[in-house]
Amino acid sequence: MSFQAAYIPIGVGTFHLESAQKEFEASVALLKSLSQDVVCPDKMLLTLDDLSAFLDTIQPDVIVLQNITFANAAYASEVLKRFSCPILLWTLREPVIDGGRLRLNSLTGAYSAANAIHAFRGEGQFEYVFGAPQDENVRAELHTMLQAAKVLYGLRRLKLCAIGHTPQGFGFGRALDAELLKNFGVTLEAIEARELIDRAKSYSDEDCADYLEKAKAAVAGLDQTPEKNVKDFARLYKAYSEYVAENGIGAISSRCWPDFFTSFGTPVCTVLSLLNASGIAASCEADVYGALSMYIGSQLTGKATYFGDPVSMDEAEGTITYWHCGMAACTLARQDTGAQVGVHPNRKIGPAMDFGCQACQRVTVFRIGRTPEGKFRFFIANGEALDKPKQFCGTSIVVKTDTPAKDVVYNSVKGGWEPHFVVIYGDTAPQLEKLARMVGAEVWKS
Repeated sequence: MSFQAAYIPIGVGTFHLESAQKEFEASVALLKSLSQDVVCPDKMLLTLDDLSAFLDTIQPDVIVLQNITFANAAYASEVLKRFSCPILLWTLREPVIDGGRLRLNSLTGAYSAANAIHAFRGEGQFEYVFGAPQDENVRAELHTMLQAAKVLYGLRRLKLCAIGHTPQGFGFGRALDAELLKNFGVTLEAIEARELIDRAKSYSDEDCADYLEKAKAAVAGLDQTPEKNVKDFARLYKAYSEYVAENGIGAISSRCWPDFFTSFGTPVCTVLSLLNASGIAASCEADVYGALSMYIGSQLTGKATYFGDPVSMDEAEGTITYWHCGMAACTLARQDTGAQVGVHPNRKIGPAMDFGCQACQRVTVFRIGRTPEGKFRFFIANGEALDKPKQFCGTSIVVKTDTPAKDVVYNSVKGGWEPHFVVIYGDTAPQLEKLARMVGAEVWKS
């Protein structure tokens, strides 16, 4: 089944149906303009029988429940007893206020519906918008809701692979398969890093020739890397790519040090970079929640996300620099330098990515975190990625945050947040907030 959003316009036939019909037609047009995945009834659902008949035809992943006119709680209850997916409750503005007849009474209907939702699901377990189909806030809210619900749909079909264990002291990235499945619908698969290392060692140079040519077309500087490391990188690239394709993997968290230096002699950084560029969210240091954060960001924007540590702050400039050893997607590299390859900053072995990232007027710093009690929370901060060159050996991005950078750093450090963050190229805060509520996570907005 593909993603489905259902528009459910409920009401009764005792109100001004000419006005209601105009709102119905305008609502259908708006929703159809926002997504081809929206299913709409042929007519307003003005009786419980009509409602029931329409509900028999749908299997929604998100519902837009609209009071086309007033409807008592029995209408919303019929929806609620059938479906558990997210709901956006939409109240229509009264089309005319002239001292005459109340044409729709949609707002009173919303109170009845909300009361029923509260009884079925608990406090705050739905989204809400008030306004006419022509109102910009309504369009924005519907669009945001549909995007968030589609990401949730993707999460419930995502297979995330943990390749190896987190290094000692990096346990914040570990995840339990049952927790991921329960809270996000994500299936967690796990293998040892040595399995892919052994697989890579089994390939000949000829086996990996196509992968090496593909890499040379995407990054610059492989000709300055020792030949043995280039060939071994190609072997790793083939091993990871084929494992991902064969097993339907949509995101990975990969162990990197020390194994790929000590047991293989070549880092995995550039392999992860190329996977990120191809649409497979890939974190390093075996950070499962980092990979999950990357996947969500890329699903919302259609672009690769940046993954790294906050390593520097400039209070006067209001910026935070995020950096990592060299696995950023090659597609994020500045145009003036391109995706340069260098060596790992600590181990001095290549290939690892070595560039500054592109500027972007609006970015979102994001992280899925866990409290000591095991509850999930979303860190969200907006800002601008500045036009800055590479700050340190490796890859870096400099973000001027909307909130003073000092406040972002102080609050996140004192709040006990994990040291890996994702920078999403775009303002995705509204969608992330909705997604957080859908999965029952706390929102920590900075």
